[in-house]
Amino acid sequence: MANLNKVLIIGNLTRDPEIKYTPKGTAVADIGLAVNRTWTDGSGEKKEETTFVDVTLWGRQAEVAEQYLKKGRPVFIEGRLQLDTWDDKQTNQKRSRLRVVADNLQLLGPRADSPAPAKPAAPAPAPTAPPAKSRSEPPDLDAEPDDVPFRSTIYRDVKRSRLNRRIF
Repeated sequence: MANLNKVLIIGNLTRDPEIKYTPKGTAVADIGLAVNRTWTDGSGEKKEETTFVDVTLWGRQAEVAEQYLKKGRPVFIEGRLQLDTWDDKQTNQKRSRLRVVADNLQLLGPRADSPAPAKPAAPAPAPTAPPAKSRSEPPDLDAEPDDVPFRSTIYRDVKRSRLNRRIF
């Protein structure tokens, strides 16, 4: 039977990344995401719920998260689910927690260190370009620019023979 453990999630950070290092020096960061869902119920009333998701990042992704992510920033995470289980020492009960282990991290939204884009006073004039040739016309191989002195006729002949092999 086939198995698939894949998570794609977009949300906002609930706290700044917490980074630690393993004894071998590998970076590990834990982040929290808030994922909002809105819908309209049967009576037409708009509803909203927020789901909080714990995510673990390893290696370079953990370092990138620490460097660029701050509370409130949107982020896209691609990863897998992992179930952690342990015995609670206070209550002697089995506990478990489902979290996402990230395989890929993508920063969303504007850069934190960049200013908001200024609105231009007037739109820039559109550049004028010569009319494009249709794709059905083959290029003119005999027309060489005069300002390129190192192009030889051998190069032109090789180019022409390659184009003749193509099917238009």
